[in-house]
Amino acid sequence: MTIVSHPSRWRRVLVLCAATALLHYTTIVWLGERIGFDTPPRDTEPVKVSAQLRPALPARAPPPATPAVPRPAPQPRAERPAAARQVVIDAGADEALPEPVPEPAPPPAPSVVTAPVDVAPPPVAQAGAAPQAPAVQSPAEAPAGRRFRVNPPPSASFEMDVKRTDADGRQWSGSGDMRWQTDGGTYRVNVNVGISLLVARVDLLSVTSEGTIDDAGIAPVKTTEKRRNRAMTATHFDRDGKRITFSASTAAVPLMAGAQDKATVPFQLAAIGRADVNQFGSDIDIQVGEDRGATVYRFVLVGEEELETRMGRLVTWRLARPPRPGSYNARLDIWLAPSLDWYPVQIRNTEGNGAVTTQTVTKILRPAS
Repeated sequence: MTIVSHPSRWRRVLVLCAATALLHYTTIVWLGERIGFDTPPRDTEPVKVSAQLRPALPARAPPPATPAVPRPAPQPRAERPAAARQVVIDAGADEALPEPVPEPAPPPAPSVVTAPVDVAPPPVAQAGAAPQAPAVQSPAEAPAGRRFRVNPPPSASFEMDVKRTDADGRQWSGSGDMRWQTDGGTYRVNVNVGISLLVARVDLLSVTSEGTIDDAGIAPVKTTEKRRNRAMTATHFDRDGKRITFSASTAAVPLMAGAQDKATVPFQLAAIGRADVNQFGSDIDIQVGEDRGATVYRFVLVGEEELETRMGRLVTWRLARPPRPGSYNARLDIWLAPSLDWYPVQIRNTEGNGAVTTQTVTKILRPAS
């Protein structure tokens, strides 16, 4: 008996197999988005680590010497006029001793001319008057920030592994993503951090920053921050008014040159390294606007370190912001990879109570050429 195959039947089988494969792919993508794993965009390509650069560490520049303030010449001490000597008459002597000649008075000390200083007296509260709001520091009083040569890195997206150890020893794990986009004149940064709970991810922090690129580097215009169970806050960098304002407070802080926000600090450090590594030979002071105020972060170069990541072993430069009494009690460490356009590949925050959060890059994606 001869078996005759039917072409239409085979076509139906092929169509069924294709539909099944498509359904599986769609299900996998849908599940990945639900549990927080983003699929890489089709117009990006992963960065491959090849031969790595090892630039020489800059020599540590000594701190600038403080000019000695000349002390005024000591003024001669005014002496009391010599008292008239007592006339002593020797018993049996016929004449007294001669009267002493008074010593000449010392010449007057030269007067020191100083510029007048006007000190306004404190305002006196009037009975029944409403209390006055604290004065806002004038933008003209803002100290001039140190200017750096900058060369911002190209656009890229980062997938990160997040590890946290609470002060009591409890450990958490999660994931995050960071997107840096720039066309050379403007930029946008998005940072999202979450923890993994079973098969779901809970977002803990989301920060968005956008602005321009100028001679001082990244120039934020507006930053928004959203934390879990908290309202969103916004920080505005008023370039024309030269001040930083906050939606969460009534404060107004003078804007310094090169001011950043928490999302742009790692990329500003990358821009400084790309422009001239020798700038890391001295302290890097950067004004950082946060949700309620602004603080000057002081970074120091710790040295070169090899970092173990899912991308392989990376040669990095570690910069640290140690605690500063009266300013901040947390430590911030940032690892930059010279071979990868000085991208930040690890960020660690050590809080004052001992809690540590570490974000390590697992994949870097760049726009396809």
